[in-house]
Amino acid sequence: MQTKEFDVIVIGGGNAALCAAISAKEENKNLKVAILESSPKEWRGGNSQHTRNLRSMHDAPTDVLTDAYSEDEFFDDVFKVTKGQTNEEYARFVISHTPQAVEFAKKHGVRFQPSMRGTLHLGRTNAFFLGGGKSLVNAYFTTAKKLGIEIFYEFEALDLIFEADACKEALVLDKKNNQEVKFRAKVFIIASGGFESNLEWLEEAWGEKARNFIIRGTKFNQGKMLKALQKNKAQIIGDPTQGHMVAIDARTPKYDGGIASRVDCVSLGIVVNKDAQRFYDEGEDFWPKRYAIWGRLVANQEEQIAYSITDSKVQSCYMPSLFPPIVTNSIEELAQKMKLDEKKLKQTIDEYNQSVVAGQFNHTIQDNCFTKGLKIEKNSLGFED
Repeated sequence: MQTKEFDVIVIGGGNAALCAAISAKEENKNLKVAILESSPKEWRGGNSQHTRNLRSMHDAPTDVLTDAYSEDEFFDDVFKVTKGQTNEEYARFVISHTPQAVEFAKKHGVRFQPSMRGTLHLGRTNAFFLGGGKSLVNAYFTTAKKLGIEIFYEFEALDLIFEADACKEALVLDKKNNQEVKFRAKVFIIASGGFESNLEWLEEAWGEKARNFIIRGTKFNQGKMLKALQKNKAQIIGDPTQGHMVAIDARTPKYDGGIASRVDCVSLGIVVNKDAQRFYDEGEDFWPKRYAIWGRLVANQEEQIAYSITDSKVQSCYMPSLFPPIVTNSIEELAQKMKLDEKKLKQTIDEYNQSVVAGQFNHTIQDNCFTKGLKIEKNSLGFED
């Protein structure tokens, strides 16, 4: 079996892996550094290719961020989203270093742009990459190549070989030649993502409902390195059912739909399940702080599907998804197209409309529009008599 030797080997090809490899090489230019990317070159970057921005604290306006966004406010947002399940020391460490992450990106060829229409409400908190995540990873790969970092595409790490509690080798599959290769190094950095593309593993955690999940990210995140680390007694934290789960268009491909497949209009209307019933407060909080819970909510509905219904007047208030909306002239016609019970859907919408308390609509904040009298109120926080 062929053996390749390096000082530092980074397993993975996304943002974290690239930053680690670049940092190691810049720390000591004499180090032999390699990146093992399991995907072909055209699919490189893992889920980082699908991102579009990073959230950063700042004490004053910057070239692409407005006003200020303090460490305390950032942490409060994290605390609310996780409902208190947060390691404050670790969270604050990450938050306080986000400005350095922005500067690191700029230094290594990543360009930023101001918020676009549909994302203006994020102009204070999120710095957008010009060209999205694909441009981000392309910039880092370009930097890595210039620094002399060796990049191995379609080299999938299968297992880790430990000696005396230290990783000495990685068993790797050269997919192009269908042969196994050993990579030896003084240091291994595992940055190969999670297991969200491994449907069998997802089913272990979620049961049969996982079969209906659509993976908006890369199909190459199979979790093999997580399994290897578990086998070698790495300390495991967290819950396998937890994750960044968002509502995405059910018409999108099984893998790699990316950010364009996300449904961003949830907070601007109502969401019903197969029984034409609402099942959660769509306006519980400001949308950027709540979108990541909707995948889990939908996953727990029948057939893991739901329907987001809005008026036409709000179509310019959010980023459109990959596919055009289903547009009709009546609720009954809409129910027919979505194969929902017409009477139930009309009743749900009529009851909702009759419960609305008039307010000043402003989609960029948690405004004072809400309902009163429903079993599941909308935008129910802080609006009681």
